[in-house]
Amino acid sequence: MITAAQKKKILQVLNVFETGTKEGKYDALVTYPDGKNGTRQITYGRSQTTEQGNLKALIEKYIANQGIFANDFKIYVSKIGKIPLVDDANFKSLLRKSARQDTMMRHTQDEFFDILYYQPALHFFEKNKFTQALSLLVIYDSYIHSGGVPAFLRERFPANVPLNGGIEQDWIMQYVHTRHQWLTNHPKKLLNKTNYRTTCFLQQLESSNWDLSKPIDAHGILI
Repeated sequence: MITAAQKKKILQVLNVFETGTKEGKYDALVTYPDGKNGTRQITYGRSQTTEQGNLKALIEKYIANQGIFANDFKIYVSKIGKIPLVDDANFKSLLRKSARQDTMMRHTQDEFFDILYYQPALHFFEKNKFTQALSLLVIYDSYIHSGGVPAFLRERFPANVPLNGGIEQDWIMQYVHTRHQWLTNHPKKLLNKTNYRTTCFLQQLESSNWDLSKPIDAHGILI
């Protein structure tokens, strides 16, 4: 059973990974050439959703929640993900302004990222009979960073999930090591730079911080 304190710590670690602060930067907005065919795209919010990914769904949810800037966003809904907005100064300003000035955007992001990432990660965790908080942290990070627990990575090591008779600690250790090697050696330099995530998990494994009761150094920030 994951406690409220453990979930809070898990979210704080991921907030640091994504935006550099424990609280999360709801107005965080960067552009990366990581879209289709190497195109540039906006990455936005506390858990960094992308212009070519789920940004449209986030904005639609904000509009449905009747945020202060809902009407301003309406003209962009049909364009997000179809017409590049990476150089649209007004749209990017609107994204930042809504997060800074409207608590509804922050509430919408919390709700949206919980539904989009945390709940699916928790479902995988529970379905496969994992029990440790560190396991959920590793799984949740994989959902945020890779969209799930990729089958091609799971096929690279022999350990089974607990549901299939495996030992939880063995599976997590092998998955973290496999993912660390994948990130570190990936031909895309952007991914190489993100192996601080798995480095953090390797440190937690070394200290046997399975219940997350010990302090965590998340990319230089102590949690």
